[in-house]
Order: sequence, then C-alpha cells, then structure tokens
Amino acid sequence: MRILALGAHPDDIEIFMFGTMAAYAAQGAELTFAVATDGARGGKSDAKVLARIRREEATAAAALLGAAPRFLDFPDGELVADAALIGALKALVRETGPDLVITHAPNDYHADHRALSDGVRIAASFAVPVLHADTMGGTGFSPTHYVDVSAYRDVKTQAIRAHHSQRPEQYVDRARIQNEFRAGQCNSLPGSLAEAFRFEPTFPFADIRALLPPAPPVRPVTPQPNAIDQAN
Repeated sequence: MRILALGAHPDDIEIFMFGTMAAYAAQGAELTFAVATDGARGGKSDAKVLARIRREEATAAAALLGAAPRFLDFPDGELVADAALIGALKALVRETGPDLVITHAPNDYHADHRALSDGVRIAASFAVPVLHADTMGGTGFSPTHYVDVSAYRDVKTQAIRAHHSQRPEQYVDRARIQNEFRAGQCNSLPGSLAEAFRFEPTFPFADIRALLPPAPPVRPVTPQPNAIDQAN
C-alpha cells in the first residue's frame, strides 16, 4: 500500500497524522511525505535561514519512519489553490501513485491548510481518495474514522520534537490531549491515543475502511451494579 501525506508546513504531518503514518509503517506501507510551503514565516529568524532549518527538521522527523519528504516550496502564508499548486499536486500524485492521500481538513484554522485541502481535492479527482485529518483542537471537526495510535506515542513525540525551531513542547501537549480525547470518544482504555479523520465519499470512492490501520478496539459499555444499587 502507498500512502501520500500532505502538510502545508514542515511540522503539520507530525502534529496531525504522524501516529497514523507510524501505524502504516508498521504494516509495511510505502510512505511519501510532502510539504507544500517552505515554512519561512514560522519564526522571527531570517526567512532563508529558517526555511533551511525547517527543511532539515522535517527531514529528520520523516526519517524516524524511513521516509524522505518532498518539498513543494510554495511561499509560507501565501498558499492558494491556483493552477500552480494544483499542477504540482497532480504531478506528485501521478509520480507516487498513492492508494490514499491524507491532508488537512477544508475548514482548518490556517489559510494555508485550507488552500492545500482545496488543492488536493481538485488534484486527486478520480485518481485517489482523500482523507482529512483532524483540525487544531478538533474545532468544527466531526470524525468519521479513528486510528489507534497508542503504540506510537513515543515516535510521534520524537517527530514533533524534531522541529526545534517551533517551540515543540506546546504541540506535544496539544497533540497528546487531543489524541486522548479522540480515544475517549471511542470508549478506549484509559491512556489510549487515537487520531481522528473525516472521509467524504466522492465517486468512485465510497468506502475506505480497508485502507486504514486499526481503530481503537470496541469495548462494550457495561452497567455498574453497585452504582445502580446506591442510586436506588
């Protein structure tokens, strides 16, 4: 199986979907990471220096899963779903031949994220199904699918921390809290983690469950007799 993960900035894949990428790697999937912008506005350093640093950070993070990221190098903060972006995305899809593309949700908080999501939707067309990753804080996001990433918490944390220029601990904490919440939605065991996604069926792709790593196991909700007795 071939999976193409697309993030707008050099640390987006790590924050929003790296646990799932690790689950795919454990299954032997072929991973391609692609970063749409140069990340040059992600700090106060000289733009060229920061772009180079962030490229190095993304490369180190992807290497944790044996992947090497592609860099489309569009200007950070100026991404639009125009002919240039769509053309670059179509070329990438043709070259890598993925079975599934994962990218940002169309309503995510950052304009670059939204532009990339729109561009991917257009570029994917009839070629490949598109899965949308959770938004920052889960705002405005209604998941349709979950992936159990409990076994990959450490490598996801390493990947986020590889982005030293971005004060990564804030994103380590945000991701952990969000992944704990998503696992809780699945009634998973305490301490479990899950990444959430949304799939909008679009012809000819109606059902992608066979393309996903395992979800958190289903646990029945059982009554607690003592609590019921005490309530009576």
